[in-house]
Amino acid sequence: MATLTAGDKAPAFTAKDQNGNTVSLSDFKGKTVILYFYPKDDTPGCTAEACDFRDNYQSLIGKGFEVIGVSTDDEKSHKKFITKHDLPFPLIADTDHSVVEAYGVWGEKNMYGKKYMGTVRTTFIIDADGNIQKVIDKVDTKASSQQVLDLL
Repeated sequence: MATLTAGDKAPAFTAKDQNGNTVSLSDFKGKTVILYFYPKDDTPGCTAEACDFRDNYQSLIGKGFEVIGVSTDDEKSHKKFITKHDLPFPLIADTDHSVVEAYGVWGEKNMYGKKYMGTVRTTFIIDADGNIQKVIDKVDTKASSQQVLDLL
């Protein structure tokens, strides 16, 4: 699986959000998209990251960004996560792994010496023309929105 880098065309996708609505990357043409991939709803790092985007959401929107989260959790899990943490942006339910695989973020992970496959936490900044502007592969979960702003 090829690694996506700045300058590459962002892979198109169509998937369901937490409400079962169809969301496509093309829906955001003309906007800068923060597309962030995270391993699992309601885990400590993923919650910190989502809440950081939530806390800075109005500022990001004001700067012309759209925020979209993606994990392999289902719609019901996303809905519960959004409700619990009052998240104002959509979460894509990538249960078939098509989006994580298209973006090259489904890979081998290692926890406590045990290897397993999962979503590698990564953030893509996609410009108004659908090209990848930046890739953040060392995400600071507590300051993810500031990482985005610092790069641009």
